[in-house]
Amino acid sequence: MALPRTYDSQNCSIARSLEVVGDRWTLLVIRSAFEGVRRFDDFQDALGVARNVLTDRLIRLCDEGILRRVRYQERPDRFEYRLTRKGVELWPVIMTLLKWGDRHYAPGGPPLLVGHAGCPGLLTDRLTCDHCGAVLEPDQVEPRPGPGALDI
Repeated sequence: MALPRTYDSQNCSIARSLEVVGDRWTLLVIRSAFEGVRRFDDFQDALGVARNVLTDRLIRLCDEGILRRVRYQERPDRFEYRLTRKGVELWPVIMTLLKWGDRHYAPGGPPLLVGHAGCPGLLTDRLTCDHCGAVLEPDQVEPRPGPGALDI
């Protein structure tokens, strides 16, 4: 028996948020958007997700105002997907989930370190730089391989 998708009987902001971002592919699409992925085929390549599932998640994220669809080519029309302000506000959630996963599910160490661009520092659990103390935003960080990174 499948669980219901909505939580109409619950007066809970967590439950309502889960209606929008509470499945694996949705969170991974959002993660990829923070990594700079913008185009459908690039999302598919990065995630290995079926086209129909990706289409569904992109439509839902656009309908919810988390992503916006922007034309980058005509004849044929081609679109890319960009985070909106509402989408960018998910950055602390994604980074907190990453840090939690690093602590509990990365036995070889974090596969990815989030560095402060232009600084030797790394992102802390409080979303600040461990070197200079700056509060970090998504456009101020860069990925760095961690000790648990796979050599591919």
